[in-house]
Amino acid sequence: MVHPSHHRLPLSAILREISQAEAPAVSIGDLMERFGGRAMGALLLLFGLACTLPLPPGGTTIFGAPLVLLAPQLMFGSRVPWLPASLRARTIATADLRNGLPRLLRLLERVEAVSRPRLLFLFGPLGERAIGLVCTVLALVLILPIPLGNILPAASVSVLSLALVQRDGVLALLGYGLAGLSGGVLVLAAGLILRLAQRLLDVLPIA
Repeated sequence: MVHPSHHRLPLSAILREISQAEAPAVSIGDLMERFGGRAMGALLLLFGLACTLPLPPGGTTIFGAPLVLLAPQLMFGSRVPWLPASLRARTIATADLRNGLPRLLRLLERVEAVSRPRLLFLFGPLGERAIGLVCTVLALVLILPIPLGNILPAASVSVLSLALVQRDGVLALLGYGLAGLSGGVLVLAAGLILRLAQRLLDVLPIA
C-alpha cells in the first residue's frame, strides 16, 4: 500500500525512489497507485520521457503505445487514467530505470524547483482537452518508425504533461511551442523526402 505522503512528493522524488528500490521491477499499475491523483499527467510524462531516450529501433513504438491510449482520455475530459489489465500488469525493470532516468531526473528536479501554478486559465476543461488533443497527435507520430523523429514530439509531450501536473501555464506555452516546432520539422522533412523521391523517379530510366 502506498503511503498518502507519496501523493505530495514531487514526481522526480517518486521516480527516484522507485528507480532505487530493491525490487527487480515495478508494474505500471503500481506506478499509477503511487502517482495518485496526478496519475494521468505523471504517466504521460513518464512515457514521454522514455521516448526521448536513445532507444533501439521500435522503442518509441513500445513506449508510445500507452500514450496513444492515455492522451485521448485526457482529450475527452477524463481525469482518471484507464489502462487494460494486461498493460497495468506490465513491468519495468528497476535496473533500466536506474540506467535511463538519472540525467532526466536531474533536469526534472531543476524544472520543478522553479515551476509553480500560474496562468491557470490554460488548465480549465477546454485547456486540458487541448493538451490531450496535442499529445494525442504527437503520440501517433511517436509510434511511427521515423528515424530520429522522436525527440521533439517526445519532448513536447513531456513538457505539456509536466505543465499539467504542475499547473504551470508557462510550461504549457513552452510545450505548445515545441509541438509547433515539431510539426514544422516533420512537414519540412516530409517535403524533402518527397522531393528526393521525385528526383529519383526523374533520373530512373522508364521501361
